[in-house]
Order: sequence, then C-alpha cells, then structure tokens
Amino acid sequence: MGNSGNGCGGPATYTGNRALMLEEPLLFEIGKLSNTGLDIEEVKAPASRLGGLERKADIGLPGLSEPETVRHYTRLSRQNYAIDLGLFPLGSCTMKHNPRLNERVARMPGFADIHPLQPVDTVQGALEVIHQLAHWLVTLTGMHSVAMSPKAGAHGELCGILAIRAALEARGDTRSVILVPESAHGTNPATAAFAGYKVENIPATKDGRVDLAALQERLGPDVAAVMITNPNTCGLFERDMKAISDAVHAAGALVYCDGANFNAIVGRVRPGDLGVDAMHINLHKTFSTPHGGGGPGSGPVVFSEALTSFAPLPFVEKTADGFALVEEETAGEHHARSFGRMVAFHGQMGMFTRALAYILSHGADGLKQVAEDAVLNANYILRSLEDVLDAPFAASGPCMHEAIFSDAGLAEGFTTLDIAKALIDEGYHPMTMYFPLVVHGAMLVEPTETESKDTLDQFIGALRSVAERAKAGDEALKGAPYYAPRRRLDETQAARKPVLVWNEPQQAEAAE
Repeated sequence: MGNSGNGCGGPATYTGNRALMLEEPLLFEIGKLSNTGLDIEEVKAPASRLGGLERKADIGLPGLSEPETVRHYTRLSRQNYAIDLGLFPLGSCTMKHNPRLNERVARMPGFADIHPLQPVDTVQGALEVIHQLAHWLVTLTGMHSVAMSPKAGAHGELCGILAIRAALEARGDTRSVILVPESAHGTNPATAAFAGYKVENIPATKDGRVDLAALQERLGPDVAAVMITNPNTCGLFERDMKAISDAVHAAGALVYCDGANFNAIVGRVRPGDLGVDAMHINLHKTFSTPHGGGGPGSGPVVFSEALTSFAPLPFVEKTADGFALVEEETAGEHHARSFGRMVAFHGQMGMFTRALAYILSHGADGLKQVAEDAVLNANYILRSLEDVLDAPFAASGPCMHEAIFSDAGLAEGFTTLDIAKALIDEGYHPMTMYFPLVVHGAMLVEPTETESKDTLDQFIGALRSVAERAKAGDEALKGAPYYAPRRRLDETQAARKPVLVWNEPQQAEAAE
C-alpha cells in the first residue's frame, strides 16, 4: 500500500488513496476466484452439443458482489475526462457540448425501443425522422441525395469511394489512382487503399492549402478521384475548391470531400456549390451526438446528381401510403445501379433523432451561428497564443474550426509531448498531438462553438503558462503529469509491449 507511485508529495496513505483520488485495483485483484456474487441452486447441465470442444477447466473469472462491481466502475469513471467536465480541445474531433434536449428525444420509447425487423407499418414515425433528416442534410450541403446507412466517418468515406467506382465502371472507365492532398485527413488515403486504389499525395503550399498547380499537373486518365478535406486539417478553408473541382471534372474524375470539419461551415457554405460529388457528414460531430467512448456513430453520405443512382441501399422513400424502406427486393429499375449495401440495417436511430432535434432546435439562423462561433473561438485561441507558441499558418488568413501550433521555439530537448503532459496537471485533456504530419510537433486545438470566453481564457492561460515553461527550459515539465492517477508512462513500451493478460502474482513471478 501507500502512494509512492503518484508523485503528489505529502505523506503516504495506508490505502494508496489521495483523498477522492482513489487507487483502484483490477477486478481480478478485488474479487476472488473462489467467490461468487450470486448464490444459485445447482442445476443439472444439459448434454453438450459441442462435440468435445467444450471448455474443460474454469475460465478463472473473479467473483464480485453487486456493490463491489458498481463501486469499481464508478471509481474508474471518476478518472475519465469528459466534455461534461470541461473544454475538450482535441483538434479535428469537434468535441462539443451535447444538448440534453437531444438526449431526451433519443430516449423516447417510440425511437429507443423499436427493432430493425419490425414491420414497416409499425415504424412510420422513425422512417419519417430519417426522411426529414435526409432532407435537411441535402438542403444544408446543396447536394442531390444522401445515403443514411453508413455508421461513421471512415465508413462513409468507403461508401463514397464505392459509389465513385461504380459510376466509373458503369461508363466503362477503368481508373486506378486516387489523389490525396497532404492536408487531408489520415483516413482518406487508408480508405482509398482499402477500396483497391493506388494513392498518390498532392503537396501543400507554404500557406497550408492544396497546391493547385501540382494537382492539375498530376491529373490524367488514370485518376479516379481526388479526396480532399475542406476545411482541411491545417484549420484552413481551401479557397481554390471550385477550381480544384473544375479541374478534376475536366479530367473525367470525381471529387470526394471529407466532411468531418463541416461544423466550421454548416449554414455558411454548401459543398455542392463547390463541385463536390460525395461527402460524408459525421452526425456525432457536427450535429451534436455523443462523440467517443466506443458508442455508435453515424456518417451519412451526400451525393451529387452524377452519383445518386449508384448510392447504396436501403433508403427511405415517401409514398402515397406513408414511408417505405427501399431494399433489394423493392428497388426496381429506378435504383438498379446501386453498388449494394453497407450495413445489415438502415443506420443508428439514436443518432438520427439527436441530429434532427439539433437541426430543428437551432434553425437556419442558429446553425449559421454555430459555424460563426466555432470559427470565432478558434481564431481567439490562435491570436491569443501566437506570440508564445509557433503558429505556422498564422499569416495564411483566419483559421476555421481549429488552431494549429508547432514545437518550434521550445527550449532544446523539450517537445510537444511535454506540453501535453503538463496540460493534464492543469486539468485538461491534451490537444491533438503530432497531427497533421505537415507540421512538425503539431498541436491542434479545436475549441468548438459551445465554450464561453471565460472558459477559453482559462485554457489559454494554462497553455500559455506551460508554453512559457517549455521555452524557458523548466526541467520539471519532463516529469509531468504529477497529479494524474499515474505518472508519465513509457509510451513506446506501452505501444510495442502492451500487457494485455492478467496473471496471478505467483504465476507472474514464476514466469520471470
């Protein structure tokens, strides 16, 4: 026992706890293999149907009572950082407050308790929600149609690329290369490669935007599409987007836009007006459904008219008798060119209801203000810190949803990692680090629109303080964090040699 490992100073405690910062053991260390949390009468086991493949020995799970189990997970939850605790500055992730109104709507029995195999005539309200949300997504983006079924951003990217491939194949055009700018999201080249394409990079200019001349020079009959992120991961709007689209279309290729950063332009800019052919929208980012924690996401994909007929099934269609779910059996000739389907069922009902509630409660003027406030907050952070942290694109004009800094100017031997670990002691989850790769030692901060000026001022003060210490060569930063449940880990060893299996202490000692 004792708290010698936490480095907080002060006398050691018998339990290892530091007041309300509790030292929490593993479940295996709490429970005993010989205990059970519930006594039940023994029953005669039925004859096995596993043909001798059944487990012969106990699996060795610890037995815990209900209070022990509940307390364990509650204590662990108190060591998590969450958007309900404070500003979550992860760049490019849009970690913003989720209005509780949306949560209440998603929990209404008519939405929360339905089953995907229910008869269509018993879920007309749910289908109408999907249909209405689809209408507003098409309206906000200026596109022609939308596929609602993709489950997340990368899933949506794959959906868009598969539709592009189907459209090219339909005209007998075999193309093998997808161009991806350096300023695009990292999932873009991964998606293109997964879909079977060769990936080639397009360089960025010194101001952090796509090099239009380099793109135009590379376009040719082998290029199927360009995957571009706008606003890009340098936090900048691609001013040449229409010129890029025109050049790509002139070469016979198509334009995929990564819509993960749509929060910065929703209500202000319609991607369809910029020549985009396909774009995914992260409902769990732009339209305020819970982000992170391993829960469900949703990544609808909007299409231009050129790709609409190749979109996946199923989709909701309004008929004279109500709403119908169009699937393979009912697609008919009007959707015969669909490339297939992405999922077993239609999508995430909870995400749809939250997103529609968000859109309707904000209205057109409110959604426009969302983008304006998100951009305002990001620029406030950028201009408040550019004198103490290197901001490589500060002269490229206003940033959009996020501000980017680098490790240039820190004292010798100090890195972005030192700043991030020190921010934990200040009570913040660190910003996105070392991404995008075009900036050495990148620090990407996205405050979103839901943070107040007071909150931003406190974060700016904390980051300024840490940055000044790093520039002055404060060796104490090398040991941060000091006040977290654990001190700084060896992240290289944690990544290369993770300990994923618990062994009883006697076995562990014997193995050594």
